[in-house]
Amino acid sequence: MGMAHVRRFARTYWVDIAWVVFIGLNLVAMRLVPEWQTVPFLIIWVSLTTIYGFRLWRVGSTILTVAVVTLSTGGLIGWQVLRGQQDADYLAEVPLLAMMFVVVVWHARRRLAAMEQMRRISEHNSLLLDQQRQFLQDVSHQLGTPITIALGHTELITHAATDQAIAKDARVAVDELLRMRRLANRLMLLASTDSPDFLRPAPVDVAEFMVETLDRWRQTPRRWSLGTVAAASVHADTDRLTLALDALIENAVDHTDVDGQIELSARHEDEKIIFAVADCGPGIPAAETGRIFGRFSRIDSAHSRQTGGFGLGLAVVKAIAEAHHGSAHVQSTVGQGSVFELLLPAPTAGADPGLRPYRPAKQG
Repeated sequence: MGMAHVRRFARTYWVDIAWVVFIGLNLVAMRLVPEWQTVPFLIIWVSLTTIYGFRLWRVGSTILTVAVVTLSTGGLIGWQVLRGQQDADYLAEVPLLAMMFVVVVWHARRRLAAMEQMRRISEHNSLLLDQQRQFLQDVSHQLGTPITIALGHTELITHAATDQAIAKDARVAVDELLRMRRLANRLMLLASTDSPDFLRPAPVDVAEFMVETLDRWRQTPRRWSLGTVAAASVHADTDRLTLALDALIENAVDHTDVDGQIELSARHEDEKIIFAVADCGPGIPAAETGRIFGRFSRIDSAHSRQTGGFGLGLAVVKAIAEAHHGSAHVQSTVGQGSVFELLLPAPTAGADPGLRPYRPAKQG
């Protein structure tokens, strides 16, 4: 057991043992060759600093090591000074080098403490993000049932009311409850973007998807048009992609007059499929385009306040795009409208050969 313990100790601390042997050899060189002892003397302190950089000893071990090296080198030089083999000025280098090493230790400890603080902050932030995500999921889920119940009763009042004033007020309540339901759904979606099952990708036929999207929105009073549409497919989650494109279209509707034009298009460019929604609205100031896709970001304008949005639609677009390893961009000129683009990677040749392009379900 004794030999096994010694071997285990030697394997664990072999670097320290080798350094002690190395220091001993340099002390012998200082003793035997006084005229050249500056070289082994400096080597001892340089090696001490080097080995400390690789492994930060505990405070007690560091103090003991520095004291031993200082006393051994200083004692040897002091003995030679007493014998007249060295000048007394040479002895002053020992405390100076010891002080320099102490400064190195101090900086190393400060750096270690700073890194530990950063690690704790990172873990704390990660915990807060997890708690925030869970809170959003819980709140969104809990809001769903009462909103649905209230919406059902309010719609009944709308249809049953004989007093037009009451019916009008009920319709306002229905609109607000619908907005609240959209908010809850978007909060839940944003909170689940890191979930492994957030996406269920499959090939989506771009042309048919755009035609289907335009058909759904054509009933909204605007001048709708379908621009260039690529004859291609994209590997995406159909439901998420629909939510993202609908959010872009909803944003265009909110910022376009009833007789304004909105154009949908999709093109294949630079190994990307780019879905675009162009409107003729008031446009976005250049200073605002950098933050427009942030959560709860809204342009501070009278028109934005009138639309009553929550500032989550474009954040949903960005989250869905990034989940597909894509991105979302906007090009806008004040007074001339905006073009919002959703960029997704185009499938490479031969990818997913067993999958079939998305086909919208036939109605009726």
